[in-house]
Amino acid sequence: MRHMKVGIDDISIHFPRIYFDMKDFAAMRGADYGKLNKGLGLSAMSVPDTHEDTATMGANAATRMIDRNGLDPRKIGRMYLGTESALDGSKPTATYILDMLTQRYSPKYGDDCFRNCDVVDMTFACIGAVDALHNTLDWVARGGEEADRIGIVVFSDNAKYDLESTGEYTQGAGGGALLIRNNPRLVSIPDLWGVSTTPVHDFFKPRREVSITSVIQHVLQLARETGQNIKEGMAERMVKHLPESTVRRLGIFSHGEEMVHIHRDEPVFDGQYSNNCYQEAVKTAFGDFQRQAEVEGRWKRGVDDPLTEQWARIIMHLPYAFQAKRMFPDVFRHDRRGGPVWDEILAEIGEEPLREDFEDTPEGELAYEKAANGYRRSISKTKAYQRFHSESIEKGQRASSLIGNQYTGSIFLALMSTFESDYEDNTSLEGKSFGLCGYGSGAKAKVFEGTVSEDWREVVAGWNLFERLAGRMAIDEMTYTELHKGTLHESVVEPSGEFALVEVGTEGVLEGARSYHWVN
Repeated sequence: MRHMKVGIDDISIHFPRIYFDMKDFAAMRGADYGKLNKGLGLSAMSVPDTHEDTATMGANAATRMIDRNGLDPRKIGRMYLGTESALDGSKPTATYILDMLTQRYSPKYGDDCFRNCDVVDMTFACIGAVDALHNTLDWVARGGEEADRIGIVVFSDNAKYDLESTGEYTQGAGGGALLIRNNPRLVSIPDLWGVSTTPVHDFFKPRREVSITSVIQHVLQLARETGQNIKEGMAERMVKHLPESTVRRLGIFSHGEEMVHIHRDEPVFDGQYSNNCYQEAVKTAFGDFQRQAEVEGRWKRGVDDPLTEQWARIIMHLPYAFQAKRMFPDVFRHDRRGGPVWDEILAEIGEEPLREDFEDTPEGELAYEKAANGYRRSISKTKAYQRFHSESIEKGQRASSLIGNQYTGSIFLALMSTFESDYEDNTSLEGKSFGLCGYGSGAKAKVFEGTVSEDWREVVAGWNLFERLAGRMAIDEMTYTELHKGTLHESVVEPSGEFALVEVGTEGVLEGARSYHWVN
């Protein structure tokens, strides 16, 4: 069972039909378009329409997967969702997806066609979908070939940042689905994983609190700014009267609490620190993968070629298109140190800085870190690394440039981008190995590999990823801002051939409950 081929049989993707061009974004924010485009690889960001959310994007991707492969829903035993854009603090977003799919397929397969399908949300920032994949691969493998288990991994996210924040330009959105089964037509994934987990606060979405008193005070201040005559002490009198007021049963006042919890999609983050965490986590997970590979007899240090040289393509989590180019030099150095390529790099940029060459003081530590970061940048500019990036990484960033950050789905978007680019180039990938590096803030990285199947071209031929991206509609600054603030209530592009959000409950036992329908 351990050596049974299990992996990804097919991938589907759904992205909004609207996007915001990065040229228009740069003009809106007074930013340098050259830095955003040439420096970070950004051309456009996908923006969810008013009728779209995490659930619709995931359900639309799953529908595309089921229809394209003629799957019988009654035979799908598992559907795990990777997301960090959950719609509820208790009810899994995956249940909303399952409800939509049941609506669509019950006329043909019966009302209970998904009743025996196991669903759950898996959340660990941007690596949640990789965790869902890892888990589902194990489940399929445990069934053996005779059981022929079918699992679907869904990923869906809306990468949203505060307006005018330092992360706004990396926004994006979309959903996707992976078909997991025995003898996959696309890529088989062995049970060999490198892992690195370190609890850090590089990027997170805390439960924020605000007091009722401060809400009242801010509203009264707003009234003063609009010319209203508000007497001093009004806030205190209102707070004192609140327990007897009829508004106590309404909205944020209804629970009788002084402190109100507020959830926002926009994260708290430290961009540079997060980049450092990303680099360190992937490097450490890669080292763990090397150790596991030696134990398993997959690779022998000092005898076999470096793993990064064996991998025909390297697929990485991409918060922005050029992230892999900037983050991978550490792994490249770790894997190539002592070999002929490293000798070539040393001849070009000199010896790397060593910690012992700096004073054993906080100032010395900072100086070393500055020198180390500078050396990483120097590695990325060497002829050897540029050649490596062009051959192994570049194709994965092409779709990311046109969509933006997909959080949990970005690594699989990179995989699709690579496969479709190689398909268009008529590249022979059969039997080649891919290295995959996932990362989630908080922080965890997983490194694993896949072997390309003989039938991969047959699968990729049905994607039309770049053709579909070219058919989207650009939106203007006002529309983008209204969508971001949630003040636009009509769809920019009317839904057609997709699921759409139609209602959110406002009161009683269905407060917050979301309703969806298929729109022909």
